[in-house]
Amino acid sequence: MKTVIIVQARMTSTRLPGKVLKKVLNKPLLEYQIERLKRVKLADEIVISTTINSTDLPIIELCDRLSIPYFRGSEEDVLARYYQAAKEHHADVVVRVTSDCPLIDPQVIDRVIQFYLDNQSQYDYVSNCLEKTYPRGMDTEVFSFLALDQAFVEATAQPEREHVTPFIYIQPERYRLAEVVYSENQSSHRWTVDTADDFELIKRIIEGLYPQNQKFTLEDCLDLLKRYPDWLLINTHVEQKEYAA
Repeated sequence: MKTVIIVQARMTSTRLPGKVLKKVLNKPLLEYQIERLKRVKLADEIVISTTINSTDLPIIELCDRLSIPYFRGSEEDVLARYYQAAKEHHADVVVRVTSDCPLIDPQVIDRVIQFYLDNQSQYDYVSNCLEKTYPRGMDTEVFSFLALDQAFVEATAQPEREHVTPFIYIQPERYRLAEVVYSENQSSHRWTVDTADDFELIKRIIEGLYPQNQKFTLEDCLDLLKRYPDWLLINTHVEQKEYAA
């Protein structure tokens, strides 16, 4: 079985255009994320799923520089783009993360993948973000290509086409769902980049940890924020959109 991490990324974010390539310490956020995804032990490949728009050429250039495969498809029909990326790269197990999570911890991703692999006879979809216990920004979904194929063929509602997985997780009577939870509830933390204030917090965390430890963990981030609790106020007012970006 082939396990593929597929990261959806585009430059035309509504609230913070170009956010995925905004730089901290002279490195784009997406490059930090790719660097971290490469340390996921249970994944066979990383693919960036972007659009055919010329505005996303800088993402293609980054993928080329880092020798990361990419797939280009529809901006509006993200589900189709995602499905086609998974099909082209022969994914049996699909790991979905989004490009606005540059701090995502590879150990967290491995934990969700491992749970799915250990229990795939019992579950079609495993995540750590439906029941919120992890910081926002650690969001990981793992599901079968079969479930993705069914969503691609059957989903008709606009949110289901735009956000990839709602077709699966809003049907618990059809798809068997499981959740991986953190040891304690840290869901009040917001480590995703959707606004300028989000970026300011992520920038401070990276600048505070990366120069000394490029492999910093979720726990390292929590420890840093205990030392600088005022940083928590930077983006507490930001409201999360209903579905993952």
